Amino acid sequence: MLRTILITVLGPMLWGTSYVNFTEFLPTDHPFFVGAIRALAGGLLLLAMNPRIPAPPVMARYAVLGTLNMALFFALLFVAAGRMPGGLAATLGAVQPLVVIALSSILIRRLPHALQVVAGIAGVVGVGLLVLSPSDHRPDLIGVLAAIGGTCSMAVGTVLIDRWGRDGKPLEMATWQLILGGLILLPVAWVKEGVPPVPDGPAIGGYLWLILLGTAFSYYVWNRGITRLGPSGAYLALASPVVATLIGTIWMSEIFSIWQWAGIVLVLGAIALGVSVKRRDGANAVPPSLTIPRS
Repeated sequence: MLRTILITVLGPMLWGTSYVNFTEFLPTDHPFFVGAIRALAGGLLLLAMNPRIPAPPVMARYAVLGTLNMALFFALLFVAAGRMPGGLAATLGAVQPLVVIALSSILIRRLPHALQVVAGIAGVVGVGLLVLSPSDHRPDLIGVLAAIGGTCSMAVGTVLIDRWGRDGKPLEMATWQLILGGLILLPVAWVKEGVPPVPDGPAIGGYLWLILLGTAFSYYVWNRGITRLGPSGAYLALASPVVATLIGTIWMSEIFSIWQWAGIVLVLGAIALGVSVKRRDGANAVPPSLTIPRS
């Protein structure tokens, strides 16, 4: 179990580098395009490692997961990253495990521990401090809504991975989520943003890092971990805001108010509290409406 956790946490740690990578090296006025290329190129790379087309019922599930975890999440992630400091954007995204807990209790009847309810309340207060505290660097509304929207989208996808993904094929699942998510997002990027600029040397390096490590590798280990750890593995997403905040503070000299630092600490503390306890399962773990035949 420890080995699985250590491998899985590499995914969120690499995601935490996406914010500075995007704002420093990639075209910030083309967030949808960057998200589409990230997903499609990363998925095709994984497909070369496992050239297999799944059955239509499985492909339909991957299309749903690709829409939630890749198309919507990547688009909203880069919109948020372009409008607020990476540390704040990533910390808003860190409330994902709290959303996963709430959704799990509703969709698959996994009841949260009382301490996880406390953690959820603390996380909401922390987010409030991040976005509502008096500060000259208060993030704009669109960036906040994008970060929270992407978090909720991926939280739904995480719960569905736990329900649909326990078939021993994490590589295949990551591959087709990325490919289908990229195909869904690419025409939206074309209509919304037009042709992106020709990448220069730093942009090519940024794309390679994002595609190879920040996407292909990280999403493989993430899907592998979630299928083994269940939705509680979403707490490992804590590593993403930690890395993003450290990079933003040290490298980019991002300045936060004392209340925003308090919000960051409170959100991260809430996640740490949540992951330290185990949930109890309800009498019926999966509602009949979510029962989908295995292929």
